[in-house]
Amino acid sequence: MTDLSLIRNFSIIAHIDHGKSTLADRMLELTHSVEQRKMKEQLLDSMDLERERGITIKAHPVTMKYKAKDGKTYTFNLIDTPGHVDFSYEVSRSLQACEGAILVVDAAQGVEAQTVSNTYLATENGLDILPVLNKIEMPNADIDEVSQQIEDILAIEATDALQVSAKTGQGVEAVLEAVVERFPPPKPADDQYTRALVFDSKYDAFRGVVVYMRLFSGTLKAGDRVQVMSTGENYEIKEVGVFTPEMEKSKQLGEGSVGYVIANIKDASEIQIGDTLTLSKNAAPDPLPGFKEIHPMVFSGIYPVETSDYEKLGAGMDKLRLNDASFSFQAESSIALGFGYRCGFLGLLHMEIIMERLRREFNLDIISSYPNVVYKVIMKNGTEEEIDNPMYLPDPSLIEHIEEPMIMATIICPTDYLGEMMQLIMDRRGEIIKTDSIDGHRVMLTCHMPLNEVLIDFYDKLKTVSRGYASMDYEYSDYQPSELVKLDILIHGEPVDAFSSIVHRSKAEFRGRQMCKSLLDVIPRQAFSVALQAAVNGKIIARETIRAFRKDVTAKCYGGDISRKRKLLERQKEGKKKLKKIGKVNIPQEAFIAVLKTNTQ
Repeated sequence: MTDLSLIRNFSIIAHIDHGKSTLADRMLELTHSVEQRKMKEQLLDSMDLERERGITIKAHPVTMKYKAKDGKTYTFNLIDTPGHVDFSYEVSRSLQACEGAILVVDAAQGVEAQTVSNTYLATENGLDILPVLNKIEMPNADIDEVSQQIEDILAIEATDALQVSAKTGQGVEAVLEAVVERFPPPKPADDQYTRALVFDSKYDAFRGVVVYMRLFSGTLKAGDRVQVMSTGENYEIKEVGVFTPEMEKSKQLGEGSVGYVIANIKDASEIQIGDTLTLSKNAAPDPLPGFKEIHPMVFSGIYPVETSDYEKLGAGMDKLRLNDASFSFQAESSIALGFGYRCGFLGLLHMEIIMERLRREFNLDIISSYPNVVYKVIMKNGTEEEIDNPMYLPDPSLIEHIEEPMIMATIICPTDYLGEMMQLIMDRRGEIIKTDSIDGHRVMLTCHMPLNEVLIDFYDKLKTVSRGYASMDYEYSDYQPSELVKLDILIHGEPVDAFSSIVHRSKAEFRGRQMCKSLLDVIPRQAFSVALQAAVNGKIIARETIRAFRKDVTAKCYGGDISRKRKLLERQKEGKKKLKKIGKVNIPQEAFIAVLKTNTQ
């Protein structure tokens, strides 16, 4: 039997760039889990993108052995979690696999927006929280001030907060001792059933899906048949083991341990984060609590710039979905952009990362259409439809009202920029619910905003307004009825599907003018004048005109009667009229790329 009193399961939570991955590095060094020659910075962030952006995208578990001052050797299971809101469901499942959380706060920057939301997540999951002040070696570190912020904002006792420098290793030994003393061991199971919580999975080209899980009760070993409780599917375990941080095979996994299971699972979509594994023979009657299916919140069309890359793009997306079950896509075609895929993402960062990986790992040149959220359309006959593409919005005469997704955002910014920040939130149809003073220099704004307004450039504007000092975090709130309309862009009287979007009525005219102006610069002139129009429900609200080329038909007339010149000009006018009726505007690919880029950056 495993001695549960010698196991500690915990995670490290923090705002982006407050040093949680660096603290994990020092812990790995002190517990001798990694040989010195293999050590590198942010060891657990294995993806190129993670290392470049300095963020954690996937949760990374690692098992360490630590000999404490009381002479006993403890097994530490550390789960290094992502800090970004798009992956908050992964964070909450990872936290559910733990009994404690180390809360890392930068002693120079203090409590930031994601420090607040991650602390709430940990508290909701009933975890013991150990506050750690990092970067104390920085000349601008203010330990007293930050300790006060932890107490005031997070309501956590900070008098016994540990002071460390993850960069130099100072104070990290005390953190390991505190993990032993302050975090509880796993609780023994109430019954004899085997239950394991899936908190992540990844696809291995040679071995299929590797399931990351925390065993709450029972044991698992190679040869056992397990059942996925959400689908009822059965699989045979080929191998079990732990992360040290490489995958290390073991004979069996006991109660309270964190490790991996390799069974004959071929696709990551067969098993989802938050699922429960149990033995097929003696199946548990009920799963572990908290499982919910992840639904994409942001949709966008992704198209190859070169039509010949369509198959390659599909193959690339297939490979990415094997590792990321929260990414979904289906084929679609656009009259303007040709064949592509309609993709669903958890949020904007998730979309950015998927697109970057497609460009980088599969060498693809791609373009994305205007991102949209999922709207609920309530029809007059009482039915409800979910729309993620403006092309499928029903006729306005059949619609009772449209509801849009809302978010609850937490913004922390310096007091000096409070007025500009409030103006920015109100411009984006946000409502400020409350403001809290953090210290003499910063305030925390809690506001209710439409997700659609945050999609494009809100984060950039937030940083611009606050000179880079503001931080923001949000969580999905609810759906609210809103006055939304479909904005169509017509070129020479023909609507172009790739430029359609769903916008709030108050923003439609501004957005229409902006689109028409962008197109005016990129569509080449024709032999006849071309109207660029923005329309809502068939009513034109903005217009620009691309002027026609004009050949000088009177060039060969030297002097003489004016009527001859008039005759030539009249004939040219008639010809242009005829051309206008039958003429077709060919919009170059570059025009789509230029306009969509200006709207999505």
